Amino acid sequence: MSIPALVEPAAELTVDEVRRYSRHLIIPDVGMIGQKRLKNAKVLVIGAGGLGSPALMYLAAAGVGTIGIVEFDEVDESNLQRQIIHGQSDVGRPKATSAAESVAEINPLVNVIVHAERLDNDNVNEIFTGYDLIVDGTDNFATRYMVNDAAYFLGIPYVWGSIYRFDGQASVYAAGLRNSDDPVMREAAAEAPCYRCLYPEPPPPGMVPSCAEGGVLGVLCASIGSIQVNEAIKMLTGMGDPLVGKLMIYDALEMEYRKLKVRRDPNCALCGDNATVTELIDYESFCGAVSEEAADAAAGSTISVHQLKQWIDDRDDFELIDVREQVEWDINRIPGAVLIPKGDFLNGSALEKIPSVDSGKQIVLHCKSGVRSAEVLAILKGAGYSDAVHVGGGVVAWVNQIDPSQPSY
Repeated sequence: MSIPALVEPAAELTVDEVRRYSRHLIIPDVGMIGQKRLKNAKVLVIGAGGLGSPALMYLAAAGVGTIGIVEFDEVDESNLQRQIIHGQSDVGRPKATSAAESVAEINPLVNVIVHAERLDNDNVNEIFTGYDLIVDGTDNFATRYMVNDAAYFLGIPYVWGSIYRFDGQASVYAAGLRNSDDPVMREAAAEAPCYRCLYPEPPPPGMVPSCAEGGVLGVLCASIGSIQVNEAIKMLTGMGDPLVGKLMIYDALEMEYRKLKVRRDPNCALCGDNATVTELIDYESFCGAVSEEAADAAAGSTISVHQLKQWIDDRDDFELIDVREQVEWDINRIPGAVLIPKGDFLNGSALEKIPSVDSGKQIVLHCKSGVRSAEVLAILKGAGYSDAVHVGGGVVAWVNQIDPSQPSY
């Protein structure tokens, strides 16, 4: 789907800019006009993590005139395996600050705007306003749906990317351009789908692990992040055929790229003919970190790591079960725990491995952070283990609060 250039050219390039971008300028499709468009462009990058790191670096190198960074987190040592915009000396520093300094080092001609805050319903419209394009590097469904909806209402297209283990996806969602004041742009985007056209509803809670739970090959971030910048440049300058109405799927293990067509859904809740989503909604509730069953099961059946430590010291009438995966167990563990992955509870085989309901032993569950253990807790409650509990914060809280000698991940 062809989309006209999003940005008008700047008045001129300086001598320094001509020297810096000369390899762009001698490409006929870019040339002086294309580079002037990039200079005049304002692009917002959401997240300075796995996808945001390569995106920010290549946007800066390409000469995008104004780059916004939305990021609230701090650099952790576990980030350095993939978040290449940060270095060892940045550990503990705000990611937004670290990223902004790296961008300035790559290209001091770029204007960097730092939004050092968590993106939410209260600030998303204000932050988005004024940008020509958004590059979405978020890693959770609630924020993805919020970005999609806010961008649509404000008439801003955005480049989306997603990564998990060895797999990546990318697309360009330009449905918001149908709200543009420019009739040419409105016509060009008339059939452009939005994120909800592809994913009308989020996956069930606990069904899709996050990268923090399932991991990601570090270099995959560069593969997808660079594709996002490639699409951003095409949208800003009007070059080529961007991934509007197409989903690019990348399998790093098989080294295979596939491209699927994505059509506008006339029944889409946001951009369909009879839209029901007409304003920002409660996205945390819409996506749900845990299912209602898990939340109900955890209510009144959650203990802290300090309580667990006391139980370990004083009691022997409970069974501590770790519901993570073997690869996580190999990194760290709570002493005395038995590993029975969540999948064994889902298929029913775990019930043969744990003490019976009438054994007199209480079941205590834990995972990495408390999400998976809450889901398993709901299963056990349904199987008659009424006194079962789980550990809030999981092994992350244990390492942080009880045993910092162990590594975290």
